[in-house]
Formats: sequence, structure tokens, C-alpha cells
Amino acid sequence: MKRKVIIMGAAGRDFHNFNVFFRNNKNYEVVCFTAEQIPNISGRCYPKELSGKLYPKGVPIYEEKDLPVIIKKHKADMVVLAYSDLSYENVMHKASLVNANGADFVLMGSETTMIKSRKPVVSVCAVRTGCGKSQTSRRISLILKEMGYKVVVIRHPMPYGDLRKQIAQRFADYGDLYRHECTIEEREEYEQHIKNGFVVYAGVDYGEILKEAEKEADIILWDGGNNDFPFFKPYLHIVVADPHRPGHGIRYYPGETNLRMADVVVINKENTAKNEDIRRVWKVIRKTNPSAKIIHANSEVTTDEPEKIRNRKVLIVEDGPTLTHGEMSYGAGWVAAKKFHAKRIVRPKEHAVGSIKRAYEKYAQIKEVLPALGYGKTQIKELERTINRTPCDLVIIATPMDLAELIRINKPSVYITYHLKEKGRPDLREILKEFFKKKGTRKV
Repeated sequence: MKRKVIIMGAAGRDFHNFNVFFRNNKNYEVVCFTAEQIPNISGRCYPKELSGKLYPKGVPIYEEKDLPVIIKKHKADMVVLAYSDLSYENVMHKASLVNANGADFVLMGSETTMIKSRKPVVSVCAVRTGCGKSQTSRRISLILKEMGYKVVVIRHPMPYGDLRKQIAQRFADYGDLYRHECTIEEREEYEQHIKNGFVVYAGVDYGEILKEAEKEADIILWDGGNNDFPFFKPYLHIVVADPHRPGHGIRYYPGETNLRMADVVVINKENTAKNEDIRRVWKVIRKTNPSAKIIHANSEVTTDEPEKIRNRKVLIVEDGPTLTHGEMSYGAGWVAAKKFHAKRIVRPKEHAVGSIKRAYEKYAQIKEVLPALGYGKTQIKELERTINRTPCDLVIIATPMDLAELIRINKPSVYITYHLKEKGRPDLREILKEFFKKKGTRKV
């Protein structure tokens, strides 16, 4: 008999697991997805254009909070957890809820869900959201380009719009960002790669995406999301850790999976972390994955206009997921405000509107900064209103994209950038050269 399945997700890993394991598997019937973390994705349907012959009407998506009722209604046999950056305590609360309602609780592993590429895959993942994957990916892509490889970036999914239009998206210039109606979160991840001359693929069906990317790549660079593990089987797996959250590498799912799989671990942000926290992260890596190579690195925060920040009352706009899923209370903008001697950091909470206001209620650790949430047009407008309602002399924009390009800000602003800079030996260049020599991919 077919086993009835519910997949718990957040519009990413859940769709991937369905595509690679369940879509054409007659032993299972996926009765629905549930949605969490990301606003406005429940109530949709995983469309028939993606769901295959076994699901001619598509697959409905419901809210995760209704899971007990859904299990009983559909007489589900198993529930698959398929999203990331959850504390182990949270994972087990979900498992207990599922078990108490009669279903098996399942976590799918790497061999079941990874696709093997015809081209070498270098993957960049992390133990938590906001460790610095993006800056690490950018650094690696530029090194590989200098080594003579044609690199194509494939980004972890963020399909928050019409899924039928997002099956396999290719981004080669800024016009593509507008053509595909990208959210702030998408632009944050794609813009810098495009600026550096790289093509980026993303979407929903990563089997189709990989086929297209392989046509124009010597090497696939997997640019991960949250602390999820890769969708493709990596030749070289690089994982980023954050000493601002020491110990988190073995306390959040599936970050520890990444850590145990890692060939290389980058301890990032050492220039703004305590020495004892750096040592603590190092010890966790050595205990959990003794064979991994460790790279020490700084996250260099810079701006072209540091004089604008000095002695100003500033509003800081930070990368959204770092503060929400990643549970950080500050980011690069806060570091820049301190580094460049801002007079005062203005708290935006009391001026927030709509979903931005609700985010402060949900993520209580966020106090001094504003998360750049923008999962759709309405939320982008609410972010704009919140910024413009907050009294300050200057807005510090510390998102990976320049928000001033997308929204109208009624006060002066400066854009903060941050780059990975390795310390000592080995560095990423040495490791990449050594690796590709051993693999014989190309003489370097």
C-alpha cells in the first residue's frame, strides 16, 4: 500500500525532496506540503506543471500550525521535515507533535536527496544562517575564475512567487532581476555574483537547473541557503562557522550535518569576535570533524563614505535572514556604526509597520537594527515605510544589495560592503589549487 506523506517545508528543500524522491515514486502519496518561516507561501499549490503524472492536480500547501488536523484528516503515515536552521529542541518538539498524532517523523539524508553532477561541484554551506556564505562564495568564485575555470553559480531556492514561472531561472545581468520580479532576498544573493561577471541559476526544479548550468560551466558553485546541506553531491564541501555564535554548529539542524560532511571549515568574522569564542568554535570543529581543514578569516566591513557615519544618529538596515532564522541581534551594519563612530543607533521598532512590526514581536532578540525583509511587493513597501518613518540623520544599508536601488528612502544613506579575507595558511586559493590538482580536473 502507498504510504501517505506530508512534507513540512518553507518553499525550498521541501520542493527539492519531493522532486528527487517522491514525484515519480508510486510507493508514496504526498498529500500536501506545510509552510513555515516564510510569509505568504501557504494557501498556494505546488502546480501540476511541476508535480508530475502522479499528481495531475498539483499538491496543496497548508500552514504548519494546522499539522495535527492535517495528519488526522489525510490519515498520514509519515511526515518529512524539509527545511533548515531549527534548534534541536525545536526539531524534537515537531517530532513529538507528529508522533503523538500517529505518524512517523522522517529526516531525509544526503544520499537520498543529492543529485550527482557531470561537472565538479564546489559547495559553500554553513552551520547557521548569517555565517558569511555569500562572501565566501564570492571569494571562491573569483579564485576559480583566476585559475581559468568557467564558474556557474547555482543558488539555494527562494521561490516565493509564481512557481510555474520559476522552474529554472537564469540570471546573467541586472535586467534579469527585474524580469523575474526578484524579492529583496533573491537580489541580495544574485546581484554580487552578477556584478562579478558570473551567471546564476535558481528556481524550483534543480534537476532541470543542473542540466542547463552544466552546458556552460567547467565548475558548478553551489551557494547554499540557511544552514541546509547541498542539493548536489559536492566534490569539495566548504562550510562556514561563526564565532559570534560559538557552540551553535552542533545545536541546529542541519548545520551539524554540514559540519560533519565538511572538507574545509572557514571560521569567519574573527576580527570582531572574542578569542575565547574563536577557540571554542575551533574545538567543536576538531571534535566533530577531525579531518577537516580549518581556515581562519575576517569579515572586512567597508564603505566608500565613512565620514558620513561619524557623529550621526543612524538607522541600521541589516540582512533579514541573519536576524530572523539566524537569531542574531546585529550584523555588519551595527559593526560599521561602531567602527566609523556613529553618534547613536536609532531603534526602529516603534516606527515599524505591518509585517515588519510583527517580525519584531516574533524575533525578540532584534532591538537596535531593522531586518531588511522583502518577500513580496507588500512587504517591500512596509520596509520602505518603516525606514522613512524612523527619525535619524542617516540610513546605514548593510544588506548584500543596495536597497536604495529598489526603494525610495527619504533621508541620506550609505552602503556597507563586507568581504572575506583569510588569515594565515592554508587559505582558500591553496586549498582549491591542491584539490583540483588531485582531482585532475584541469592542470593548474
